Amino acid sequence: MKLDILAFGAHPDDVELGCGATIAKEIALGKKVGIVDLTRGELGTRGSAEIRDEEAAAAAKILGVSIRENLRFRDGFFVNDEKHQLEIIKMIRKYRPEIVLCNAIDDRHIDHGKGSKLVSDACFLSGLRRIETELDGESQEAWRPKLVYHYIQWKNIEPDFVVDVTGFVEKKIAAIMAYGSQFYEPNSNEPITPIATKNFLDSLHYRSQDLGRLIGTDFGEGFTVERYVAVNSLADLK
Repeated sequence: MKLDILAFGAHPDDVELGCGATIAKEIALGKKVGIVDLTRGELGTRGSAEIRDEEAAAAAKILGVSIRENLRFRDGFFVNDEKHQLEIIKMIRKYRPEIVLCNAIDDRHIDHGKGSKLVSDACFLSGLRRIETELDGESQEAWRPKLVYHYIQWKNIEPDFVVDVTGFVEKKIAAIMAYGSQFYEPNSNEPITPIATKNFLDSLHYRSQDLGRLIGTDFGEGFTVERYVAVNSLADLK
């Protein structure tokens, strides 16, 4: 299956939190979108890897993505080396996306910055034909995505562009709340974590609202880029 967009997240729920509304919008526009999680989030304070597996599948169904895979890297301990790069290259060559979305370039959780650089490096290497990979016993052809964008997570990184996601924020929130073990639930007996508070849940709305305000819409999601964004004319800028 060839995808238009392939979104990577260091943990299940990263993609939903960072760009869930953008994904929902692109799918509504007819694009084929997939998600690849690097780890199962097994070091998370709340829930378990098995619960996260079920939650990730439920969230994928809500968003309507075409595929979701998990590379089962070690949560907290994966590194940007040849072994891990090759596994990501296999996914890029398997789904041949035009656009790759990946973690924030810098963030509170160390896996987010690591995952960001790992995926970005793999996107470049995937285009080198002398790097040979096989999947299911078959050789893969080189493929390099045209664009790599980084979504924004915990830290308030200044975006290079903002997507108007008006009309899709509620679907994003529904996908996030599929991770019932991870986020705010007043009756939960699990330990409190920074993302398991009402304040954090509320912040998902007000950050989207603020970014929307800055571009003259109701809601927005921000991204950073690795190279200049090109436009055909000044009229393309809004």
